[in-house]
Amino acid sequence: MSSRRAERLVNLVICLLSTRQFVTATRIRRAVPGYEGASDEAFKRMFERDKAELRELGVPLETGRTSVFDTEDGYRITRNAYELPDIELAPDEATAVGLAARLWQSAGLAEAAHGALVKLRAAGVDVDESARLDVEPRVEATEPAFDPCLAAVRARQAIAFDYRAPTGGPATHREVEPWGVISWHGHWYLVGHDRLRGAERCFRLSRIDGSVRAIGEPGGIEVPDDVDLGAAVAAQAPPGQQTARVALRRGAGAGLRRRWPVVGVDDLGDVVEVGYRDPDDLARQVAGYGAGAVVLDPPEVQDAVIRRLRSVAARP
Repeated sequence: MSSRRAERLVNLVICLLSTRQFVTATRIRRAVPGYEGASDEAFKRMFERDKAELRELGVPLETGRTSVFDTEDGYRITRNAYELPDIELAPDEATAVGLAARLWQSAGLAEAAHGALVKLRAAGVDVDESARLDVEPRVEATEPAFDPCLAAVRARQAIAFDYRAPTGGPATHREVEPWGVISWHGHWYLVGHDRLRGAERCFRLSRIDGSVRAIGEPGGIEVPDDVDLGAAVAAQAPPGQQTARVALRRGAGAGLRRRWPVVGVDDLGDVVEVGYRDPDDLARQVAGYGAGAVVLDPPEVQDAVIRRLRSVAARP
């Protein structure tokens, strides 16, 4: 199932769960994102497929009329028939479900569902606020590039941005056909085809400098059927563990002191050797200690700390 169709089905379920009335196909067409722009025949085909898909998935889709004055059948999902009993999940299963929920809670996806409910209410449908899914429209990802990259994936539109390599150095210009956004080991990555390098690449969103700019037309790229986002990120994972030396003032850096050995003393304080795989990860830890921790080497970690502190200082 394509991501666009999956999103349309989710929005359709939310709309039909949010009212006790039967909603006609005409109102669904106007309200649910994903049907807009379709011709009459195209909408009928899409809606018939979507209804069949929901029923195959076990969604209790009912057909009927709210009153004797209605001239057209409508649809609804009875919440009591739809809700599942309490489910016990193993820790890894709960983590996977939580990640999926956080991704759906992104502003773009939640806004589309909310807009559909507004349209239904404007059309005179009695929307039950208390019956909406217990999902808040917030984004857990803090990277500014998250929203525009996810939007580009959904629109199948190429993007351009400046990107800092993990080895340091100035940011380079990239033009990418985005295939997907994925969380891997606690970080968000964009996977796609790098046009300038003519190859598949993955990009950590925290290393994107400045804005993400759309180029080309929406719908202008095709995502390979066999793409594996997780495998793509894993294949380009950072190299093995490296070592950095960090000087800690007296009384500072307790977290680093507990985990890594003190190997010397300098004018600032104790020097610890810290293992790391990604300079940005270590920079986040060190920057959290403020003036209590200073990276002595290597330069790539020093630069990462400086970038992070400058970014914090620039915030309003």
